[in-house]
Amino acid sequence: MSTSASTKPLKIRLDERDTVAIVVNSGGLPKGTVFDDGLTLVDDVPQGHKVALVDMAKGAEVVRYGEILGHAVRDLPKGSCVDEFSVELPEAPALDTLPLATRRYEPVEPLEGYTFQGYRNADGSVGTRNILAISTSVQCVAGVVDHVVRIIKEKLLPKYENVDDVVGLEHVYGCGVAINAPAAIVPIRTLQNLALNPNFGGEILVIGLGCEKLQPERLMPGLDKDAAAANVLSLQDERFTGFQAMVDGILEMAEERLKKLDLRRRETCSAADLVVGVQCGGSDAFSGVTANPAVGFAADLIVRAGGTVMFSEVTEVRDAVHLLTPRCVTEEVGRAMLREMDWYDRYLASGETDRAANPSPGNKKGGLANVVEKALGSIIKSGSSPISAVLAPGEKAVTKGLIYAATPASDFVCGTLQLASGMTVQVFTTGRGTPYGLAAAPVIKVATRSDLARRWHDLMDIDAGSIATGEATVEEVGWQIFREILAVASGEKKPWSDRWGLHNSLALFNPAPVT
Repeated sequence: MSTSASTKPLKIRLDERDTVAIVVNSGGLPKGTVFDDGLTLVDDVPQGHKVALVDMAKGAEVVRYGEILGHAVRDLPKGSCVDEFSVELPEAPALDTLPLATRRYEPVEPLEGYTFQGYRNADGSVGTRNILAISTSVQCVAGVVDHVVRIIKEKLLPKYENVDDVVGLEHVYGCGVAINAPAAIVPIRTLQNLALNPNFGGEILVIGLGCEKLQPERLMPGLDKDAAAANVLSLQDERFTGFQAMVDGILEMAEERLKKLDLRRRETCSAADLVVGVQCGGSDAFSGVTANPAVGFAADLIVRAGGTVMFSEVTEVRDAVHLLTPRCVTEEVGRAMLREMDWYDRYLASGETDRAANPSPGNKKGGLANVVEKALGSIIKSGSSPISAVLAPGEKAVTKGLIYAATPASDFVCGTLQLASGMTVQVFTTGRGTPYGLAAAPVIKVATRSDLARRWHDLMDIDAGSIATGEATVEEVGWQIFREILAVASGEKKPWSDRWGLHNSLALFNPAPVT
């Protein structure tokens, strides 16, 4: 944790009420380091970890972001390192006491004149990519779909230059599941809405086995029996003799849809047509200081432009929900947020899950002491706009503005659910680093630390670490993210995950029983 003599010791205090600050310097700072204000470290403090700004007796409030992270488990002298073992986790805010829709918002000036080149669909939605999606009704057929996708990419896609890609929407659902259990609505509507993502151009192709509990037609609500059947191929169909016949059948149906998709062209669309998902992964103590505030600023720009932004991750907002419910546009929206929090509380309780299961070891290494600190940093991604709607997991967004889309915190589950809700571009912040990406929508990754951005120079798209050192402002990086979103949505620029082809598997959230 050494630092050169020429490196000025830096720390960040976010609120005058804070009793801790985080160390900025790469490599951390050693015991004995003296800051400009006279604070002297009595411990080695790694980068991103907290230092006590005042003497705190056992039981004293540990405050960051102007909010209580917990209470000191022992006496913490001024200048000491405050880590996960130093802070006792407080109780989560009681849901029945929270204020609803109490914040009053003055009208903001609309942001006009910003456009991107997108693919307009028949239903009015706009995609950022032109992709053939092949859905599956059951995991049994995933191997066949993988095989067919490889053939399509090698032999068919070159014939259709205007189609960006072919993607298999594969999952582990459909067989041995309690299809009519109340909670089964979550994975079922997720699969239904995934196929309707604007990046897929309204072309539906479902591959089933034939004997699964989740019958393929159920994935196409609103279509009559004949229309649904025209979009389904079942491998157990008696007209197929041998594997190659199955493959040929899928290829024939796929090519019909490729021909239609190939007719699509990008056109100038308003930024109001954007549907952007924001998410954290591999968070650290800088997330709530650099990347997330910048993403929040960009989110406000998108909302001002008339677009849609969804933020998620129930576990990582639950302990800061008292800061969100006042921002809901109506009490009804506020009650919907409480409903999702309560549902998830009960879901975790049924599994006897400890709140301390989040943060992850990597989060803690990056300086996050507990889930309260993580939540306070996480919600900053939402910016300052009013919350216009709340979605249950896998529900499709039907309103514009800032939306809370309830999802688990897992990167892959959250990404899958945001895709189902209609996301066409994702902005993903990370302090520890992740090669995460999605095949169905481009993912722009924002590094919280310049160290990470330099080390992972060909994986991180934007460096927000300059905010911590004062080289850039939140507003400057926020505008950079906004312009990056427009460029990526237009196909003018590929984020690193797409350049390398780093795409994670879809992961359904299935809280229902498996029988």
